[in-house]
Amino acid sequence: MPTFLASDGTEIAYHLRGEGEPLLVLPGGPMRASAYLGDLGGLAAHRQLVLLDLRGTGDSAAPADPSTYRCDRLVDDVEVLRDHMGLAHMDVLGHSAGGSLAMLYAARYPARVAKLALVTAIPWALGMPATAEERLVAARAREGESWFEGAFPAFEAWVGGSGDFDPAIAPFFYGRWDEAARRHDARADQESNDQAADIYHSDGAYAPVATRSALSRFTAPVLVLAGELDGGPCPALVRRAAEVFPNAEVAVQPNAGHYPWLDDAAWFVRRVGAFLDGSGSRTA
Repeated sequence: MPTFLASDGTEIAYHLRGEGEPLLVLPGGPMRASAYLGDLGGLAAHRQLVLLDLRGTGDSAAPADPSTYRCDRLVDDVEVLRDHMGLAHMDVLGHSAGGSLAMLYAARYPARVAKLALVTAIPWALGMPATAEERLVAARAREGESWFEGAFPAFEAWVGGSGDFDPAIAPFFYGRWDEAARRHDARADQESNDQAADIYHSDGAYAPVATRSALSRFTAPVLVLAGELDGGPCPALVRRAAEVFPNAEVAVQPNAGHYPWLDDAAWFVRRVGAFLDGSGSRTA
């Protein structure tokens, strides 16, 4: 397991899967260890995945200063990793909350990003959170599924701010609530740093006006991918986020939730791979 020292001396780990041109992958959660990403449905057969364990998660050490868990403070770790790997520039994929980190990195170091893929990423960094109504509309569309009746009241309470996150709502984050999804969800508590997650989006993490301005001049190719069944972000929010970039394409994966590589690995790998290879379509 390779490691590097961040600028403050924290030892940060990353994991390499596959061979070929490197693709830096920034995990979501926020602050969930990169293990949940697996090989991104087989994308490692086409690219070498560089899966970063953000500080305080997975095999990375916890920092002396917990305030460095804030999203904007993590940008420096990404840049140190790029330099550590000897890359002049790199392709970057951010999943979920990791999409905001990827956007902040691209805004600060645009020349270092060759291509940017944002996968089911709520664009917090752009000042565009997922709304409660967007989440509820997506959730109600699942009404015909066997688990819906037992899960929706808890989901509605969580979205409305009157209830804590209940494990019963997990099916809403997957396009298919099968055994693979259950196993994937069961690992979440073990892989997450709750203290760090509370700090990740904290006050000062984002400057949306400045970030939108910087990314409006970011000319590298961008893929913004949504799951058709995901409410956070829903496809409409993903399309609005894509409008910030001058060279973006949108993909909506059919019947997919927040972890699209689990719902249809072949579709996900084909679409993301085509983008990274330069053969993707403008919209899907």
